[in-house]
Amino acid sequence: MTPKTLSVTSFSPFLLPHQFQTPKFCNSSRPIISCRAIISQQNQTPLSVSESQGTGAAAPTRGDIFLERQQLLAESALDIEKKKKKKRKEKTSSSLKAATSTYSCYGCGAPLQISEMDAPGYVEPETYELKKKHHQLRTILCGRCRLLSHGHMVTAVGGNGGYAGGKQFVTAEELREKLRHLRLEKALIVKLVDIVDFNGSFLAHVRDLAGANPIILVVTKVDLLPKETDFNCVGDWVVEATMRKKLNVLSVHLTSSKSLVGIAGVVSEIQKEKKGRDVYILGAANVGKSAFINALLRMLSHKDPVAAMARKYKPIQSAVPGTTVGPIQINAFLGGGKVYDTPGVHLHHRQAAVIHSQDLPALAPRSRLRGQSFTKQLVLDHWVSEKMEFNGLTGFSIFWGGLVRIDVLKALPESCLTFYGPKALKLHIVPSNKADEFYKKEVGVLLSPPSGEQVADWVGLETVRQLKIRFDDTKRPACDVAISGLGWITVEPVSQTLKEASLNLVEEEAMEISLDVHVPKPVEIFIRPPLPVGKLGGEWYQYRDLTEKEEETRPKWYF
Repeated sequence: MTPKTLSVTSFSPFLLPHQFQTPKFCNSSRPIISCRAIISQQNQTPLSVSESQGTGAAAPTRGDIFLERQQLLAESALDIEKKKKKKRKEKTSSSLKAATSTYSCYGCGAPLQISEMDAPGYVEPETYELKKKHHQLRTILCGRCRLLSHGHMVTAVGGNGGYAGGKQFVTAEELREKLRHLRLEKALIVKLVDIVDFNGSFLAHVRDLAGANPIILVVTKVDLLPKETDFNCVGDWVVEATMRKKLNVLSVHLTSSKSLVGIAGVVSEIQKEKKGRDVYILGAANVGKSAFINALLRMLSHKDPVAAMARKYKPIQSAVPGTTVGPIQINAFLGGGKVYDTPGVHLHHRQAAVIHSQDLPALAPRSRLRGQSFTKQLVLDHWVSEKMEFNGLTGFSIFWGGLVRIDVLKALPESCLTFYGPKALKLHIVPSNKADEFYKKEVGVLLSPPSGEQVADWVGLETVRQLKIRFDDTKRPACDVAISGLGWITVEPVSQTLKEASLNLVEEEAMEISLDVHVPKPVEIFIRPPLPVGKLGGEWYQYRDLTEKEEETRPKWYF
């Protein structure tokens, strides 16, 4: 009897027992190779396993196969997680670009809309459709910006400028949130500070917005400082104040957007430090960001045709805090890179946050500051008919409009208080025992702002800060009392015009000046080293001796 021929079945060494199917016998002498793909249960994608390099004892064991498969599964899961993290990071870092990808008003950055007439970004439907048809939506100026450009005071930030806010307003928190992404960007920050309100506009928590990005500090409106001011002293004073903030500042620039003083130095520094990064203009509300950008484009346009074209559609300038309500992208560099005008950071502790929009122009100095000094002689001239004993300024109160009241509790007979701020706010001096009555009678009249409709709801000067100022030299000012959002008061133990005054004439116990400063509730008061302004400032200012390490790490200033 002839024996039956059996077929030979070869099995892949990569298959587990439960994956085998029993092959049927056939008469063919050719071997049947049974294969099955191993599919991951996690992501349903085939996993390739290296083929066996041998048979018998050289073949991989089941344990080797299992470990190799688990390793491939782990690597696949890790790749998926990396992709998810990358997508999340790209989504966060591109928040500003996403915001600017939609069409916005080139004047204020508000997204264009045709539904709410009173809201920022409103455009008449006919105009919108026409511009859309011709692909010119980037050239539209919204209705609010048109009013601002004609001198109307139209605020858009709820809770600022005397408004309670509503659906037509954005909040200060929303504007700040639009800047949060900067800490994740690789950018160059140009931070603006107003020299008239240096402490109030500095942004104490700027690191929360800028992160570790390098900063170019630009001090604006230096053309408003008194005549004969020595800018060497002012530059050193600004650097000293900046060093105390412990920021990553590359350089300091004293500038004027109106006269273009110092703008060329900022342009040169930006082009040097930009290194392919975008440039963000950052600062407090109403510090002059839009005016600075216009001056920047004007300076760049001499050699850069891209900047010259960008000047045609430049941001709107106005005295209203919150003029810019969205990021404005500006193509300003021929070799690529963009400049972003960002919404101003609204600070509740500045005077602009407590007065009505109609009074905002009064807070903005429009000409060179000229300090107004109060001395013993001025008191005698104004109150010579009063039957009272005069001991200099002691016992008198000075009103700075309706926003500040200074009570002089103790001072030397020759002491002097010099006020630097907008000329629209008038100064009045009265005996302290008559100050309350005088304020109630004249607020909104002689003492303004506040004015108009705000007077009826004005709560007065609720915050009182008691200052005891010690000094050890009568030949230089003791300090500055800076009022956030307004200006500053230089406190001089002895008037600088009295050259014959000597420290020996002052007793030790008398070397103190006591003041009570009254301001509206949210407004802050800063005590700082005196800012050296005017001709006399250059005479009494003292430069500090620096160590070698300080010389290396200290930022340079330019003017």
